[in-house]
Amino acid sequence: MGEYILAIDQGTTSSRAIIFDKKGSIVSVGQKEHEQIFPRPGWVEHDATEIWHNVQEVIGLALSRADLTRHHIEAIGITNQRETAVVWDKNTGEPVYNAIVWQDTRTQDIVDRLAADGGTDRFKDIVGLPLATYFAGTKIAWILENVEGARERAERGDLIFGTTDTWVLWNLTGGPEDGVHVTDVTNASRTLFMDLETLEWRDDILETFGVPRSMMPEIRSSSEVYGHAEDSSLLRETPIAGILGDQQAATFGQAAFAAGESKNTYGTGNFLIFQTGEEKILSKNGLLTTIGYKLGDEPVQYALEGSIAVTGSLIQWLRDQLGIIRSAPEVEELAKDVDDNGGVYFVPAFSGLYAPYWRPDARGAIVGMTRYVNKGHIARAALEAVAFQTRDVLDAVNADAGVELSELRVDGGMVANDTLMQFQADLLRVPVVRPVVAETTALGAAYAAGLAVGFWKDRDELSANWQEDRRWEPKMDEAEADRTLRLWRKAVTKSMDWVDEDVR
Repeated sequence: MGEYILAIDQGTTSSRAIIFDKKGSIVSVGQKEHEQIFPRPGWVEHDATEIWHNVQEVIGLALSRADLTRHHIEAIGITNQRETAVVWDKNTGEPVYNAIVWQDTRTQDIVDRLAADGGTDRFKDIVGLPLATYFAGTKIAWILENVEGARERAERGDLIFGTTDTWVLWNLTGGPEDGVHVTDVTNASRTLFMDLETLEWRDDILETFGVPRSMMPEIRSSSEVYGHAEDSSLLRETPIAGILGDQQAATFGQAAFAAGESKNTYGTGNFLIFQTGEEKILSKNGLLTTIGYKLGDEPVQYALEGSIAVTGSLIQWLRDQLGIIRSAPEVEELAKDVDDNGGVYFVPAFSGLYAPYWRPDARGAIVGMTRYVNKGHIARAALEAVAFQTRDVLDAVNADAGVELSELRVDGGMVANDTLMQFQADLLRVPVVRPVVAETTALGAAYAAGLAVGFWKDRDELSANWQEDRRWEPKMDEAEADRTLRLWRKAVTKSMDWVDEDVR
């Protein structure tokens, strides 16, 4: 038996391979960023072929850095940026267009067209999601409607679709030769096409979107053997045994398995997942009903999710577009140069507002500016925007689930930022807790794969691996926290109603 599990984490900005041992500790990491392509305002694309090449490269890096071979690896888990859509020719393996990324807003016209009959909640009772540009379904429809010859090729059965988990799995298991065309329930629940009760594609919804059923991957559980790495791979014959969309994977990696447990990931965007167990709760407060996980033949576990489009990518924007910092960690140093936000509130509605507002007409706004304000105040306002958006989502969770949060488990790149985590605890009025292993997304995929092959016995063994690293307790005066929250919500209203017929 191999001594390790390898997780492939195909994220929004980079692809990583991380090798974990039995205790859930990191043995080695390979990572490579891929190009962010912005052809027009609101359009965000990735080169799927570049991503696949990077995945192969980072597998090699992770193995070589630990001086390991495929014989040391018991199984492979995959986690991925969800909703990002790839359409490719199953005979050649060539994508027909760049991958359209989850943040992309070009499909608003398709959303409006579909919502004309029944509103944005037209399919919500079935799929748990509102009609929005965020989800994969509208992206597939756009490719079929706008890429020359794509619809004819799709209807002939030559084109297939996948989120990036499916794209990596298909290539890893042989591609055009005998690649496995599969996704798991968590990724399938982000397309707008899967019935949350039956866990099957809905033919009537596919037909409404104009997407042939033949394009869709088979839906399987999050923890089972889907296939084996092909002979030309460094991992040849190793079983691929776990798939979880990145946010569900992070929740799994946090050992938040039971109803009432939750986590918040601070990444490119922020994603709060609150497990509801075998009960499917349809949100009345702007949250998504989604699949938490499904282990083999066990009953499916549901969750509520609050998705925030722009958090970590706001810090990237300060670095790359404004140039007021040279590296992401500098934002905290800059924010510490000032005592407070100087009255500035930054609403980063670059892709509209996601949960709990769902306002595609919103755009980014910085409000409260005076001559007193300097770049330190703007840096602080950018950090605080992350925490404010999380508070909005947690208020919605409390309203839907009727359960008061006792603490918030956090992970992702931004949890290294002490100023942000303290402000988050101040706003939430509960402790914020960071685990020892902050790479919970990859760890969750490793756990799902390891459970499928018996590397770990059960969820209790995984829970025993979880260890607390740092805890932030609320310190700010409650009246001050309430005042800043009131001003934030006032600022949010200023970002709305910006996009109309002639503004995109």
